[in-house]
Amino acid sequence: MIQAVFDLDAAARQARSLERLEHRPWPVPPRGWVMGQTWEDLLFAHWRVPVEEIRPHVPPGLEVEQHDDTAWLGITPFRLTSLRARGTLPLPYLSSFLELNVRTYVRAGDKPGIWFFSLDASSRAAVEVARRTYRLPYFHARMSANRRGESIDYECARIEEAGRVFSGSYRPSGSVSYAEPGSLEWFLTERYCLYTTDRGVLARADIHHELWPLQPAEATIELASISPLELRGEPVLHFSRRQDVVIWPLERLPE
Repeated sequence: MIQAVFDLDAAARQARSLERLEHRPWPVPPRGWVMGQTWEDLLFAHWRVPVEEIRPHVPPGLEVEQHDDTAWLGITPFRLTSLRARGTLPLPYLSSFLELNVRTYVRAGDKPGIWFFSLDASSRAAVEVARRTYRLPYFHARMSANRRGESIDYECARIEEAGRVFSGSYRPSGSVSYAEPGSLEWFLTERYCLYTTDRGVLARADIHHELWPLQPAEATIELASISPLELRGEPVLHFSRRQDVVIWPLERLPE
């Protein structure tokens, strides 16, 4: 009974996110969204990376975006919950798993979005479905997230590629705020589509969520070889307790 109430609440929050649209940089697509997700206890860890190091990893049809005269690479560990198809409730044991993304920021035309270097998940089924439906570079990984008070100890080791590892601990360290348009926080978090390639053709999937409720964060990152690029210096850190998201189907862009 408790789980059913939780699932109903999460599904309602995901759909209700569409009541707030004024912060979006473009209108939501006219066709209906198809998937809802909730992201919990998410760390945004971002490093400055020279654009010339990122450029070879991004398709020619995408511009690598920069802020403060540099490109950025983000690592985002979190727990995904309440995964569901539109019109359904989350399925027990299948709708919650750990996920860790490695990403950068790109643009096609007037739509800034996210390019994923990789997405690791603890659910093999989720990996297979996402690879087929969204053509994203998902990988199955051994993962754990253990809470110690406010701190989360997070471990990720990719099964298909030895040596691709993330190990660290993080916690929120301040009050919630919302990013201002034009700020670094806005650039790194307020993104409303993802890009990928579908059999060699550039494709985009729109997403929607309310403004990110961001907190300052503290983190000790012991290993980050999950990144395909060298990470230098200290990361910029943010934490978010929960975000409800809806996602549209993948669509190929005109060639």
